[in-house]
Amino acid sequence: MRTNVFDEPAYRNRGCVFRDRVHAGELLATKLRNHVLGEDVQLLAIPAGGVPVGCTVARRLSAPFDVIVVRKVQIPWNTEAGFGAVSWDGSVVLNEALILRLGLTDEVIHRAISQAREVIRERALKFRGDESLPNLENKVVVIVDDGLASGYTMLSAVKSVYGHGPKRTIVAVPTASTSAVDLVAPNVNALICLNIRAGPVFAVADAYQQWHDLSDEEVLKFLRTMRDR
Repeated sequence: MRTNVFDEPAYRNRGCVFRDRVHAGELLATKLRNHVLGEDVQLLAIPAGGVPVGCTVARRLSAPFDVIVVRKVQIPWNTEAGFGAVSWDGSVVLNEALILRLGLTDEVIHRAISQAREVIRERALKFRGDESLPNLENKVVVIVDDGLASGYTMLSAVKSVYGHGPKRTIVAVPTASTSAVDLVAPNVNALICLNIRAGPVFAVADAYQQWHDLSDEEVLKFLRTMRDR
């Protein structure tokens, strides 16, 4: 395992280790605390599933909270899967090996990227309004999601943050596949993941006892709570 990857050995290759996303956020905050102690921190959560995790971490660490909107580039005939991701600033990260394996044409790729960018515009307006991203210069930026399957969505978020001059970039997630850890870890200062799982099949949901896809209204409820704070 890479020296900048920090996991919880007791949780390795186990399923159902978290009650729900809030419980995962509580445990993640404890693991993250020593990595950000005394630092000027900005926490960014990826909607939708990363918001309850990120809100919980931010409250536990008394850290500023915001969202960073990222969208996977969907495979046209299997919208649950993606062959890359687009971040809020339009930057794109593609899984070139998967594109070759699927035989995707340039036309299909460009259409899927355009669709992802359109969804990002809509979700950014819904979750952030017309507010700009907070100043990240010389800050320790912590990017949170509820888990990493392929890792490309997180990698897109990480690369979009680069241009804003952070002091350090940390990815903090409750669960991740070993392949996603291998993809993301070389691009950040630290990757903190409680539950790393190996194997040919990986689903973020398998780390949670209670799991459902969050609606936009549920995300907005968490965001309103943080803004009221």
